Amino acid sequence: MKTVFTTGEAAKICKVSQQTIIRCFDSGQLKGFRVPGSRFRRIPRDVLYKFMKDNQIPTDALESGKRKALIVDDDVELVELMKDVLERDGRFEVRSANNGFDAGMMVREYQPDVLVLDFMLPDINGKEVCTRVRSDSSLDDVKILCISGMVEQEQIEELKKSGANDFLQKPFDLETLVDRICKLVGIESPTAA
Repeated sequence: MKTVFTTGEAAKICKVSQQTIIRCFDSGQLKGFRVPGSRFRRIPRDVLYKFMKDNQIPTDALESGKRKALIVDDDVELVELMKDVLERDGRFEVRSANNGFDAGMMVREYQPDVLVLDFMLPDINGKEVCTRVRSDSSLDDVKILCISGMVEQEQIEELKKSGANDFLQKPFDLETLVDRICKLVGIESPTAA
């Protein structure tokens, strides 16, 4: 488990901008230390935890140290496969939903780092879910990876305009899925190791 964080890592965990963390560090609200011979700031885990508690910031991201993924697809078998591969990776906490309505409720409550979203849901299309997620400023840090088997290039462009960060065509290799997710959330891909 990580014991010291950079300002960028602390910002991600707290779901605030890096500038906010730097301001708190420089003003003394957030204690830490500078790396000798450089201007880099480092924040110990216990200090970050206390700062989060004092400022009513949920500490679950710090406690588990895992990235949160929300998988939304009406294909239950595919959801189980994706869930299984991410949980076996060991760096992800995974939840799932089978329709857009549940996804909308869960994304606000769960605050995932990444949303893996099927474009063709039974009740609402992925573009609409993207638009709704992007209209909520508390979800600005959520990365969206859309997946679908029947999508034209122009629909992919529309999805990206609606807020999707990436798109993956079905059927896909599960390793490719994990690589894309790792890239989106800024962690090393297992195939790069």
